[in-house]
Amino acid sequence: MKNLIWIFVLSLMIVSCKNETKTTESEVEVVKDELAYASFGMEINDTDALSTERMMEHYKGLKAGDTVNAKMKGKIVEVCSKKGCWMTLDAGGDKTVMVKFKDYGFFMPLNAEGDVIINGKAYVAETSVDELRHYAEDAGKSKEEIEAITEPKLEYHFEADGVLLQQ
Repeated sequence: MKNLIWIFVLSLMIVSCKNETKTTESEVEVVKDELAYASFGMEINDTDALSTERMMEHYKGLKAGDTVNAKMKGKIVEVCSKKGCWMTLDAGGDKTVMVKFKDYGFFMPLNAEGDVIINGKAYVAETSVDELRHYAEDAGKSKEEIEAITEPKLEYHFEADGVLLQQ
């Protein structure tokens, strides 16, 4: 009987020693879709950029001479073919936003196309006939198209201090 008790205690000790608690650490890998951008001018990021539609709502509330600080997304329609000193963005319908760069501190690649994020000041201005013709000439328009410009135009403008061009 005494041996039986010892065998029971010994087997209990063996069984209890083999109960290992296994902890496994599972690592969760967070994958974030990051878009590759080429940066021009001041360093900016792509957070809080307004869509073109939302930005147009702000433009409609502006009068000539008013400005508003903004960051917006847009699609390039045209870039200055001489040195990249301006670009136009699609604003929906037949409207565009003329983008110039603060203090001519940077320029866009002449072949730039696709989506961009711009940061700076949005404003509405009346563009003179001479300036409209100059832009048409820079864009490589024909002589007939340039001479067809006879009236000033109220336009949406943006002075960008930083641009992200999606790669």
